[in-house]
Amino acid sequence: MKKIFCILSLLFITHQAKSWGFFAHKLINHIAVFSLPSEMFLFYKTNIEFITEHAVSADKRRYTDTNEAHKHYIDLDHYEKVLPIDTVPKYWKDAVLKLSADTLRAYGIVPWHINVMMYRLSDAFKTKNLDLILKYSADIGHYIADAHVPLHASENYNGQFTAQNGIHAFWEGRLPELFCNKYDLFVGKSVYINDMQSAAWAASKGSFAALDSVLSFEKKLNLNYSADKKYSYEQRGSKQIKIYSKDYSDAYHRMLSGQVERRMRASIFLIACAWHTAWINAGQPDLNDLTTTKNQTENSKEIDRKKLVEEEQKMMFEKMIGRDE
Repeated sequence: MKKIFCILSLLFITHQAKSWGFFAHKLINHIAVFSLPSEMFLFYKTNIEFITEHAVSADKRRYTDTNEAHKHYIDLDHYEKVLPIDTVPKYWKDAVLKLSADTLRAYGIVPWHINVMMYRLSDAFKTKNLDLILKYSADIGHYIADAHVPLHASENYNGQFTAQNGIHAFWEGRLPELFCNKYDLFVGKSVYINDMQSAAWAASKGSFAALDSVLSFEKKLNLNYSADKKYSYEQRGSKQIKIYSKDYSDAYHRMLSGQVERRMRASIFLIACAWHTAWINAGQPDLNDLTTTKNQTENSKEIDRKKLVEEEQKMMFEKMIGRDE
């Protein structure tokens, strides 16, 4: 039953997705909805298309907003080479006093920004602001998912320092697309988290702990494959693109021994818990009267569609601001 649930969600995402590389983010946000308590579920299920589609809005802003990129990662290996990460203060004010805001932004602020988004989402629930509840729910889902990606915890974020260029999209894009229909992504019901700042840090530290395997396993596997076996070509729309072959991807995926599935599951659970926690912190407002207010006119829907097309064109023809992952 759980696998059927995942496959149905996969079909929904595949149908909705318009951009290569966004698949996992959309799937994670989509499935997180099904972990919510009954008091929240109807509202989120009614708006699941928005929550799913806008799971990637934060990445789209990276083409227009100079203040966006550093919210998606934290280069923990800039501060520490091995666990534990005990030289970086957990709380923002303490970290600024010790390291300076400029330094923190230079190497990423994702665990702190997740905490900022929690306050924003809770305030949106308190005021029952439908648009902001949906926007912040989708956005915090993106940042939490990013915090669970091992390469979002490293200055060597795309293998550029170890002759492994492309490994970022390989791990977080190619592997989920190929193998997520085999994953059990049903994570059970969300819970209230008393300290979301610590939970966000735990996600980033977990990614840092997984980093060595991500890099060393691919480096080892590469020794056994010639270029014509490592890569293949697939038709994507009107273009033929070079990608990691299915054989190479399968071998790497088996070496990782469930790592991608575990990080996706952890993302899904923490996202649902974040939504749940923000709602409780807001006083558990009744969301049922918001489920019928999202009645867009055909004109506003057309404006939304045009905006999506414009965003896709920017991603195709313009360079991302800041680092490319």
